[in-house]
Amino acid sequence: MNAIVISSARVAKLAFKDNDLAIANRPILGLEKHSYNGNDITFSKYNETWRELRKLSVIHLFSVKQVASFYPIRRDQLTGSHVELDSWKNYEELEERRFDKVFKECQELAGAFYFGDHFPLLGWIDKLNGMKSRIDNNFRILDYFYQGLIDEHLDPNRPESMRGDILDLLIKLKQDQAAAVPLKWENIKGILMNVFIAGTDTSSSTLVWALLIKHPQAMKKAQEEVRNIVGTKGTVDEVDIQSLPYLKAIIKETLRLFPPVPLSLPKETIDKCTIDGYEIPAKTTVYMNTHAIGLDPEYWENPTEFMPDRFLNSTIDYKGHDYGLLPFGTAEEDAPE
Repeated sequence: MNAIVISSARVAKLAFKDNDLAIANRPILGLEKHSYNGNDITFSKYNETWRELRKLSVIHLFSVKQVASFYPIRRDQLTGSHVELDSWKNYEELEERRFDKVFKECQELAGAFYFGDHFPLLGWIDKLNGMKSRIDNNFRILDYFYQGLIDEHLDPNRPESMRGDILDLLIKLKQDQAAAVPLKWENIKGILMNVFIAGTDTSSSTLVWALLIKHPQAMKKAQEEVRNIVGTKGTVDEVDIQSLPYLKAIIKETLRLFPPVPLSLPKETIDKCTIDGYEIPAKTTVYMNTHAIGLDPEYWENPTEFMPDRFLNSTIDYKGHDYGLLPFGTAEEDAPE
């Protein structure tokens, strides 16, 4: 299997902006079952199904209006004497279902090395060393979990709290046949996998890094900013975040130095293309070293230093348009059409 690793902002732009259509596929490495054979958003092939799933996610699931509607849930989860930053689900529910360990194992399996992915003739080693058995067992438990959630939402007597959540919306889209490409239960389970596995631990790990900063001056400046905005109110609401530029700068700097996934999920070339003068064959796996890109000395001044001020009065953001800061991938590789 051919593979390349992109480790600079300049080459990342050449690859994902100038050759975005040629590097549009995503290979399913290791966790093919967990993606329901590419029926999710993350591992779907670049086709009409992927475009429709992305469109549905942007318009119906993760729109500004929809995310704002979940504010009461986020507020309730943050109410209490303390917050466990690396626990991203209701602890009692996970303890009862005993799925906390299962989700963590899935994340470990997603980052593991599989001989069959890189050397097809050596795929038998994955069976011999127990990796295939671990994948099968982990998938079986998670599939049971997803099916349980679906059954609960299909119950006409389901709790009011389930109405209007992400799964409820997906089921409604399927039942109403509102998608250009009819949704299957495999699509819905695949999207649940994306939400639970890809959209949780990455966020909490970033928060942990941000709050463990050993830079008292930066911490003091952030605390003063929060106190000035919040005043005597006592709590910080989500609307207050827009008025906290230094706190947002700390988050950007944390994502630059400590991206949630140092080596991004791989992409795969559909067609032959040229990157930085090198001809890249079709079916080449393309990795992006987001950690190295965040430390690129050609893009950043004093790249190894923690300097949140670099983002003040700067338009650089982490949404995928600035190729020196790509903690969540590029806008081109994940943008819906």
